[in-house]
Amino acid sequence: MIFTYRDIPIYYEIVGTGRPLVTIHGWSPDHRLMKGSLEPVFETLDTPWQRIYFDLPGMGQTPGAPWIDGSDAMLEVVLALIDGLLGDKQFAIAGESYGGYLTRGVIKRRPNQVDGMLLICPVADQATRLEHAPAFQVIEKDEAFVNSLTEEEQKYFTGINVVQTRRVWNKFNEDVIPGLKLADNAFLEKVLSQHVPYSFNVDKLDAPFMKPSLMVMGRQDHVVGYRDQWDLIENFPRATFVVLDKAGHNMQIEQDTLFYALVKEWLERMSLTPYTGNF
Repeated sequence: MIFTYRDIPIYYEIVGTGRPLVTIHGWSPDHRLMKGSLEPVFETLDTPWQRIYFDLPGMGQTPGAPWIDGSDAMLEVVLALIDGLLGDKQFAIAGESYGGYLTRGVIKRRPNQVDGMLLICPVADQATRLEHAPAFQVIEKDEAFVNSLTEEEQKYFTGINVVQTRRVWNKFNEDVIPGLKLADNAFLEKVLSQHVPYSFNVDKLDAPFMKPSLMVMGRQDHVVGYRDQWDLIENFPRATFVVLDKAGHNMQIEQDTLFYALVKEWLERMSLTPYTGNF
């Protein structure tokens, strides 16, 4: 489906009915990253949830635009989509990596409308994310399997995943690589990259966010790290904060069993508060 804001046709999919959950993928992949990460959890639940997956501008099937020259403009697009699809309905929100940065922007702007927050390997501080991240290291590698991949496949796979096995490859190939191949890298590198940090302090909230939250990081995540995220914890008094070993920036794939259990528990915490909106 398409939602148009200004000059941008935003591609989105809606799965299920019930309490809305808005999901925001990271920099370069598309909605399939979030869909592949979360749908296995919802398949095990009886509680009704409406999942909203969409492609950010310049990624997936949503084109970029010259005026989206940083995160302020990208947040404007995300808020417009939420307004267009949900109006004033309450919703939960989940964001991965750069999507976690945008998620905190939504909470900054709409704290009273959000029922809960999930951050997956989120960007915390744009200025120090690489400086404070651990060096890249591979924890588990199936040499024979990796050598069976093409040179292009190995390039995608081996530079970011700390668990390099057939299981991780199959999921990575399904959820992440298709989006990477569709990304408008010229837009990402030359337009969106002009002003990646917000023009405001996204983590200076008027009041702590008192809704059920979950923050999950990878101990070996060399892209955003895990230390800067701890500085955010006092903003979220209802947050579970987890750093998983044997997990890098694709923690949700490498430690999928633990990730699914944590997400299910987060959703159950939100379900303790009845949803009062219309499905």
